[in-house]
Amino acid sequence: MRKTLANGAVRVYYYHRATGTALPGKPGDAAFLAAFAAAEQVQPKDVGNVNELIRDYLLSLTFEKKAASTQREYKRMLMPLGEKFGKLPIKALESPRVRGVFLEYQEDIGRDRPREADNRLSVLSAVFTYAARKGRIKDNPLAGFERIYSGDRSEMIWTAVDIEAFMQTAPLELQQALILALHTGQRYGDLIRLRWADYQGETTSLRQNKTKARVTIHVSQALRRMLDGMNRVGPYILTRPDGRPWFTEANDKELGKRWSAHMVACGLRPEGYADLPKAKKAEHLRFNDLRGTAVTLLAEAGNAIPQICAVTGHTLQSATRILEKYLAMTPALSKAAILAFEASPATAFANRLQTRPQPRNDAQEKPKENMMLNGGPGAIRTPDPQIRSLVLYPAELRVRCEAVI
Repeated sequence: MRKTLANGAVRVYYYHRATGTALPGKPGDAAFLAAFAAAEQVQPKDVGNVNELIRDYLLSLTFEKKAASTQREYKRMLMPLGEKFGKLPIKALESPRVRGVFLEYQEDIGRDRPREADNRLSVLSAVFTYAARKGRIKDNPLAGFERIYSGDRSEMIWTAVDIEAFMQTAPLELQQALILALHTGQRYGDLIRLRWADYQGETTSLRQNKTKARVTIHVSQALRRMLDGMNRVGPYILTRPDGRPWFTEANDKELGKRWSAHMVACGLRPEGYADLPKAKKAEHLRFNDLRGTAVTLLAEAGNAIPQICAVTGHTLQSATRILEKYLAMTPALSKAAILAFEASPATAFANRLQTRPQPRNDAQEKPKENMMLNGGPGAIRTPDPQIRSLVLYPAELRVRCEAVI
């Protein structure tokens, strides 16, 4: 298993697949061979059950290729999943009822933590997908499961007032993070790992940690002024005051903690924010909402979807999702749309439309008495008052008809 250290170096770790025992050194070394032989003598704790499938997945190349932060999250969620379902025999996964067992677990967790419940099942589904691909099981019993969490932050946009409130008293390192996020539209995890080597004066390029997409972004004048004026105290653009990066192999949340503390201090989050339930926390701005704000600003500036995608790293196929997920309908967008409507030759006919007075139509002003003519109740030739009263005309006509009779 390969791991990238904070200094950029790559270290390879080896494990015995059946038992998960760590193997020191490299294949062929005396210590490695001795540890391998010893591990072969150990009876695996879990064979023929879900724990074995989990262990196989964690030692797979599929898992190894994931980012270190993703690996940590997967391992965290697989711990309770192993405790709950680890002893379940692989044979039981063939039962059509086992899907219901997993979905009941999702509902139990989802009552208080819906997003966590969905994420746990997603990780377990990844384990089953890998096992099915390897022929260990026939099908993934969680394929296509329905998520219960619905989080739409399309309207969570940083306004100019919000940004001014944050910047007014923010430490220099937090100001730099905000400007970098707003002018690139990138995620928190990618920004804290952005190196000076990625900045070429007019452009900056990076490989997104989540999608693995390579993105090259033209640097705005405002961003270039900030970057060119910064002290390069380390290999990374965003650093702590002492030059250390904001992340390590085990922890990439430190900048987020500083950010959250300042959000409270500047009034963008309430006191006691850390103790609020997740649903209440979601009502307040987050760092990654700057990504949606950047998309909105790019749209307000008149950029087309392909241009926005080129900055944010989305594919053209996800253009619709950009609009639905990130692009809030702001007054500036509405104003720009109307200005374009008014200026376009194609809409000139609509812009000339005005109301006009209509000529008087005397036929519409006939007195009600005339309604008795031409097919009204007076034209019905029958002396029977019951038949006359059943004619489907307004009630007042029936009254008048009966009066005539």
